Amino acid sequence: MSNIQVNFNFTGYTLEELLQHTDVTTDVHKELEMEAREDGNFLGWLHLPSTYIKTEEYKKIKESAEKIRKDSDVLLVIGIGGSYLGARAVIEALHPTYFGPTDKKETQVIFVGNNLAPNYINDVINYVADKDFSINVISKSGTTTEPAIAFRIFKEIMYQKYDIKEARERIYVTTDAKKGALKKLADSDKYTTFVIPDNVGGRFSVLTPVGLLPIAVSGVNIDELMNGAIYAEEKYNDSLLQYNDCYQYAVLRNLYYDNGKNMEILATYEPRMHYFAEWWKQLFGESEGKENKGLFPVSVEFTTDLHSLGQYIQEGQRIMFETVLNFAKTETDITIRPDEDNLDNLNYLAGKKLSYVNQKAMEGTVTAHADGGVPNIIINIRELNAKNIGELIYFFEKACATSAKLLEVDPFNQPGVEKYKTNMFKLLKKPGYEDK
Repeated sequence: MSNIQVNFNFTGYTLEELLQHTDVTTDVHKELEMEAREDGNFLGWLHLPSTYIKTEEYKKIKESAEKIRKDSDVLLVIGIGGSYLGARAVIEALHPTYFGPTDKKETQVIFVGNNLAPNYINDVINYVADKDFSINVISKSGTTTEPAIAFRIFKEIMYQKYDIKEARERIYVTTDAKKGALKKLADSDKYTTFVIPDNVGGRFSVLTPVGLLPIAVSGVNIDELMNGAIYAEEKYNDSLLQYNDCYQYAVLRNLYYDNGKNMEILATYEPRMHYFAEWWKQLFGESEGKENKGLFPVSVEFTTDLHSLGQYIQEGQRIMFETVLNFAKTETDITIRPDEDNLDNLNYLAGKKLSYVNQKAMEGTVTAHADGGVPNIIINIRELNAKNIGELIYFFEKACATSAKLLEVDPFNQPGVEKYKTNMFKLLKKPGYEDK
């Protein structure tokens, strides 16, 4: 039984209206399956969960993660975009907000190479100075500016801290199977390596070694994560729109877009989902933002942002809709106690759970926004655990590919990203870019 259900009651559309688009989603389903069987397409993620979990490399991930957990206080994950967002999303969703000392030694996962800010890099350098650490550098080519700079910096520190043999045993490389600067270096220095599949793009790569090694090092049960994705792979392989919430969500997004909505807000009432929203924004933003098309993906954390962006959402331009992640069950809870003076007038809540109050805030907000002209798609998730996150990741990956196909753009390229790089390299006087 699925632990994820989509509620369309506040969308402004009936199921019958959605089902008018059955033929087109059936065609997209066939197209995705056909392209997944062809070489050169970036659809390797489509059936990856059920196949990858059986491979030797998957076992190697768990073995390497166990080694890192035994010999390292910190794992530095060096990557940018899809090379770090998915792992960070899962790790932060499935761990307490603040890590403190525990009876069981845990390896902390810290992400670098995702910016060029010297303060951030120096903070990490100072933090790991008196700690044992390992490095997982993730890059298809090894020449992407941000992670390449970070790897150069921390590799030097690694070799200063340990002898050559141990330093090399503490560096794990996730890169191309055959080519690239990072692959060449990994072979030369005999680092432990993992393969980024040729047919899986960065923003779809969280369930490959790109995400799985850091996630496993953090202590998350990646078997459970993959089992959730496997369940979703089977569940959302139904070509019939009537039985496929994933395709219904994709259709709704495009209906809103065709009717003047140009912004989708991912809303969550769980702060641990902050980086999941960041991953979601890259997934949809890079996949659909082409040819002057596409919904602009943004995110909010409620109830916090109700006190900043809530006014605009309620009464600003009617250019948006919301997709709400709603967790029915919380890992922990707090009972509100009565107060004799009741100066804050909260005694009417005495005896109620904080999760109950948060839930009613969500229900009230959904109704208010929907009544105010902002439709809401609610994704109900039974609880926040590895299996459900795995299912949710696959749900959004397939919905994204489907939605982009409906929009008639290629979900798997990102030509616009290269423009800033060309300008930056020209300003930095990189050889070969002087006249571009």
